[in-house]
Amino acid sequence: MISSGHFVTCAVTGEKISLEALRYWSVERQEPYATAEIATRRLLGKA
Repeated sequence: MISSGHFVTCAVTGEKISLEALRYWSVERQEPYATAEIATRRLLGKA
């Protein structure tokens, strides 16, 4: 953790995601994603 807060930033879109709404996270890359579609695109190398 770099600093405390209530949001994280989507690794692909830059969209703010509230911690309560965060559902998609790559353990391998340590990246948050706003949606399942964005996470899948990143996993497949299309984002």
